[in-house]
Amino acid sequence: MFPSRLVALLLPFVLVAALVSAAPSAADDPPAGWKLTWSDEFDGKDIDRTKWDFDLGNGFFNYDANQWISGWGNDELQYYTREPENAFVKDGMLHIRAVKESRDGCGYTSAKLKSKKRDGTVLFAQKYGRFEFRAQMPTGKGVWPALWMLPADDKYGTWAASGEIDVLEAKGHEPNKILGTIHFGGKWPSNTEASKTYDFPAKGTIADFHVYAVEWEPGAIRWLVDDKVFATQSFWWSSRRADGAKPTKDADLNPWPAPFDQPFYLIMNVAVGGKFPGKPEKTTAFPVEMVVDYVRAYEKVGGYGNVKPRGTGKLPFEK
Repeated sequence: MFPSRLVALLLPFVLVAALVSAAPSAADDPPAGWKLTWSDEFDGKDIDRTKWDFDLGNGFFNYDANQWISGWGNDELQYYTREPENAFVKDGMLHIRAVKESRDGCGYTSAKLKSKKRDGTVLFAQKYGRFEFRAQMPTGKGVWPALWMLPADDKYGTWAASGEIDVLEAKGHEPNKILGTIHFGGKWPSNTEASKTYDFPAKGTIADFHVYAVEWEPGAIRWLVDDKVFATQSFWWSSRRADGAKPTKDADLNPWPAPFDQPFYLIMNVAVGGKFPGKPEKTTAFPVEMVVDYVRAYEKVGGYGNVKPRGTGKLPFEK
């Protein structure tokens, strides 16, 4: 046993060490001006099904056109599953893995997680805020990782009249850059987009862990990498025409800042092939993985204030 005097001398140091180890790390503190509203730290043994559901298959039925749209409308080659080899949690990280294997006529399998169930039940959605992912992305020709958001309800019509926010998408064969994009306008094919590219400094790539975020306020959306803003968008529009076509007068527009004035839910996936990255080549080493450390959503302390005016990209009508 330690002499009582030695215990008395050591006790202050033990207490300090305990306090230091119990204190949250800087990475766990909310960014200045934001408060945490929702998160998944992937600390359990399995994917939390109260927070995430899966898209399945290789396409969807378009009820407007009364037809099946294969390849998710982008000529993608993967079949999405909920199998453990395509999506699992290990050592506090989510892994989304694209595998080269045959499944239902497709040459690849992968996974697409979203915070909205396939039956329409919303597990998590939020209007405005900061949405943050700490993640490591896969590389290789034909690999298409994405972190993005869609409206919980298509209040203004089918895609893209009700909007889409892409926090990140990348071409695996261009690992030193990413894109941040919004899709908006009228119903396809009367949709449009606005996008900005971020080039990593020095030798940084998507294969390293980075924090990808958007800060979305009424009338403005900012994109950040490792807490540095690289793009801001403040011009968009949403058509209220019954045919979904581009507006020709003020009365054809949904009120500003539509469509980005509704709750959006979260999506994470690794696609293979498609119009964006092109087809894989022999040099692409499958399987490839997206690894996600955490996903966090915040609200702005004190609220958002007044709606910011529309940007100067013209409309209404048209100056």
